[in-house]
This record gives sequence, structure tokens and C-alpha cells, in this order.
Amino acid sequence: MLDERIIKAGEALEAAKEKINERYRLGYHIMAPANWINDPNGLIQYKGEYHVFYQHHPYDENWGPMHWGHVKSKDCIHWEHCPVAIAPGDEFDKGGCFSGSAVDNNGELTLIYTGHNYIDEEQNTFYETQNIAVSKDGVTFEKYENNPVIAEPPADSIHHFRDPKVWKHEDKWYMVVGNSTKDNIGRVILYTSPDLRKWDYVGVLATSEGELGYMWECPDFFKLGDKYVLSFSPQGIEKKDGKYPNLFQTGYIVGDYDYDKNEFKHGDFYEFDNGHDFYAVQTFLDDKGRRIAIGWMDMWESHMPTKEDGWCGALTMPRELTLGDDNKIKMNPIEEIELLREECISSEENVIVSENNSFKIKTSEKMLEIDVTFDILNSDSKELGLKINGSDEEELVLKYDTDASQLTIDCSKYGKEQDSTRKADVSKNSKLSLRVFLDRSSIEVFINDGEAVITSRIYPQKNIDNIEFFTSNGEVKIESLKAWKYKQSIQ
Repeated sequence: MLDERIIKAGEALEAAKEKINERYRLGYHIMAPANWINDPNGLIQYKGEYHVFYQHHPYDENWGPMHWGHVKSKDCIHWEHCPVAIAPGDEFDKGGCFSGSAVDNNGELTLIYTGHNYIDEEQNTFYETQNIAVSKDGVTFEKYENNPVIAEPPADSIHHFRDPKVWKHEDKWYMVVGNSTKDNIGRVILYTSPDLRKWDYVGVLATSEGELGYMWECPDFFKLGDKYVLSFSPQGIEKKDGKYPNLFQTGYIVGDYDYDKNEFKHGDFYEFDNGHDFYAVQTFLDDKGRRIAIGWMDMWESHMPTKEDGWCGALTMPRELTLGDDNKIKMNPIEEIELLREECISSEENVIVSENNSFKIKTSEKMLEIDVTFDILNSDSKELGLKINGSDEEELVLKYDTDASQLTIDCSKYGKEQDSTRKADVSKNSKLSLRVFLDRSSIEVFINDGEAVITSRIYPQKNIDNIEFFTSNGEVKIESLKAWKYKQSIQ
């Protein structure tokens, strides 16, 4: 019998859909049918289909008691909405079903999630537990009758204890959980289990010495190439030397791991994405052997004008992770994204651009892919890039500084009047390649085959008029340029 809370959530979403203003609705990114979403949860390929769950408030466009929304896909690009998977309100998750992960346990799809429970909601005092819910069909879930499976954190912790990510190694299940010590030091802790129901605490997988914040949210631990990666979202890092401009960060550390000793020897922390809006990334391994990542495409306490339209929040496009020779992660769109190419609106080679002779693609399309490669080696330009120009002087600028080898995004005239710029450092190469994806109220920029990425939400008021390729001085050759109109893949 379907949980009455799931039925009510579905009815609320159907009613809310009728009131949505479509102006900023995305065409090929995961969103809820209406109202609020944040973290991606439970990314998995199960019985031949890709499943993505997400933190969701089906009753309001603002954050609230967290449910798990759900979409599925056969190709990881075209998404179908499913009923809400789990709803809060049981003794172990009265305040919300917070983030977690999913595993295939011998054909049984199991969600592992944090139950959030308020002691005093006004004072934001709470405790958190780890719980499971199971499904035979991948759509309808039943919470485990003996939840919680982990009732409390280790004795040296405070109340921050959430976001379990579970995987199987050999014949044992492993779980990492984000945690904070009594000294307000962020860390990730490790548990093991033979059956997903009885868990034993192993110890600390990794911790900071205070320089990486007071809490590590949304941990994920996986092998990439011949190294191990711990990704997490630290809260409480101070802005420094141009780094960490967002309220919270999402990044990773890479190293070597010994399962027998629970010993993780790793390097420095690096952010995944240099844009305004990227948080709480989660990854999974698909049947092609790819490590695929999806993040929340928004940021806490940022300006979110879609709330006025009856919805808020979206997820990034799926990105394949690879490890470079320098032990830094590269992110690139999965190859299936090309299924959305509908019409090639520009195809050029060897175009010379100068200060008085920019090159423009005339288009009003708001769902686009733009691939451009600049010849930096044979250019005397100090600054170059592209602009998305709208009417009434609206513009979004991607500008590359050749001396600093740095790409800047400026959204000050594209819906982010405050805190409008972000920068990404780029290796000094003979070429600069940009792969830019526009989707009505988002932009994702992949630089030099994923060496750096910039993801930001944008909120233009007017139609696009053209895409302009420019240099502010000197000349630069565009070696190749292609642009495609994109199809809709989610409603």
C-alpha cells in the first residue's frame, strides 16, 4: 500500500505545476516538477536504468522538510519523473529525510539516508540518524522496520552526522558519513556492514586540522584510475587569496588507501568547479565503467529568482570524471549529451578576430552548445573570449586573460548584479578550448577538455540577440567553432 505521505506529496506537486512561470525552466537539466530541490541523492544504475534522487520540498519553493524526489532515464539524458520516493515523519526522520545514497543489494534497490530530528527547531538543535528504505521495483520504497541502522555518531562528535555514501568492496559494505568533532573540526568517518543493517564503526577516514571548515557534508569515496578520491563539501572555509568565494565549497582530495588499515594518505584539497553554483556532488559507476558526477546547480544563500515562479533548484548535467597525470580531476559532459544536438547553427574554421572586427553568431536560442578553440600561441591578444548578448545591453562575458592564464565569467548584466564574477586558473597552453552549455537559466563552461569548469545560474530578462567572439586588443584566430541548438529532455 502506497504511503499516504507520498500520495499527498504527489497531489501537492500536481497542483503546484499549474502555477509555475516557465520563463527560467531548464530544458535539459534535472528539476522537480515544482517547488524546491537541492542535493542529488542515490545516484545509481539499476536494472538497466539510471536513477537520480534529490532533496526535495514538494509543498513549497523554499527549503523545508526534506523528501526524496526521483527521476529515471535509459540514457542518463532524457529523464522521466517518478513519484516521491521517501517522505519524512517517522520516529527516526521526523524533521526530514536528508541526503544519502543508493545500492543494488542483490536486486533490491536500497536507499541509505540521514534522518534529521529537531530537538528545538527555532534554535536549530537536532540529532541525526542513518536509515534505509528498500524497493523491488525501483519506484515504490518501504522504510526498514528496525530503523535507524545507526542511531548516533561516535562519542567524540557533535550533532553533525549525515549524508551516508555506501559501496561494496569484496564481500563487505562500506559507508562514509560527514561529521564534526566536539572541537568543530570537519571530517569523514567510516563504517562497515555485512548486510546493510548492522553497522560497525571503523574510525576516521580523513579530517582537517581546522583549515577546511567545521563540517564535511556529502562525502563520497571511490577509486579513479589507480588512486582513491574522497570528495566532500566543507562548510566554514574562509575566503582567501581569491579562493573559496562561495558560501560553501565542493572539492576533493586524492591519494592511496589501505582497506586493511583504514589508512588514506592524500594530497591537497581542490575545488571541482569554479563557478557560482555547484555543491553537494555525488558520483556513481555505470556499466560502461565511467565515474559519473552530478551536483546541485545552486548555492546556499544565493539570489534565487525562480522562487517567484513556483520552483527552485536544479542539478548539473552528468559529468564523467577522469584523473589527470597531476592527480587532479577533469570533468567533462558524458558523451550522450550530443543526443540533444538538434541543429548546427554555426560551423567555422580559421576566423580572425580583432578589436575592431569581432565575429557574431546571430541567434535567439536559449538552449545551446558552443564549442570554440582559440589559437593562443600565435596571438598577440591580451584578452579574448565570448559574449552572450541580449537586447537592452544585457550580456554575459567569458573573458580570458592571456598573461594570467585565467578565465573570468561576469554575470553582472545577466541576472547576478551582486557577487557577479568568478575566475578559473587555466594551464598555459598553445590553445584555449571552451565548451559552453546554455540552458535558459544556467551556463556550464568546460575549459581545455575539463581541466577547469565554471557552473553558474543566470537570469536574463530579455531574449538572446547574438553570441559574439571578441578580443580587446591584438588579433586571435578561432581555429574551430561550432554551435548547436539543443532539444528539450525534461519537462
